Amino acid sequence: MPTLYYAAGACSLAPHIVLEWIGAPYEAVRVRFGSKELQAVNPAGAAPTLREDDGWLLVQAGAILDYLARKHPEAGLGGGDGLRARAEAHRWSAFLTSDLHAAFWPIFSPGRYTTEKGEDAHRATREAGCRLAARQFGVLDRHLDGREHMLDGGRSVIDAYAFPMIRWGMKLLPDGLEAFAHVQALHDRLAADPAVQRILAREAAA
Repeated sequence: MPTLYYAAGACSLAPHIVLEWIGAPYEAVRVRFGSKELQAVNPAGAAPTLREDDGWLLVQAGAILDYLARKHPEAGLGGGDGLRARAEAHRWSAFLTSDLHAAFWPIFSPGRYTTEKGEDAHRATREAGCRLAARQFGVLDRHLDGREHMLDGGRSVIDAYAFPMIRWGMKLLPDGLEAFAHVQALHDRLAADPAVQRILAREAAA
């Protein structure tokens, strides 16, 4: 069965949820970024990492989610059939990876984004990251107006992908998701899902 190497609180939460939605056997192993245990599997030391029975490895959350949706079409998590449905899934996966997730890096690691030293510079960098993340949540919020899910085909891997980033926004933005009612509503629907609750409890307890 496949093995998912995940880090608590990271975007690896998304494939962890999707594997639970699929319902096929899998193993989940908690790791720390850059740890020797993870580097033994993935020299880049990154999570999520998915390993199949034959030793094949796949990294990058968006790629893992697309692979799982295609591997298990019976789960109906691809967001719909057809050329345009697949394009929309790739569109929002790219948005989450390149726009929303990337907006958090100055918040997580401000020292990477300024040559200035000291807490004042790091604070300013984090504040800039928060403004950028809020702008991307605005894009997401407008898209979700009148929708229950990210894609027209219903619950999908893209909902799962958005979920950890939404949780970061709730925790890290100065006003949380107060200005983004539709994003908050998606969070609440996902958080009420029994499978999501199981994974959150598992990651918190590990």
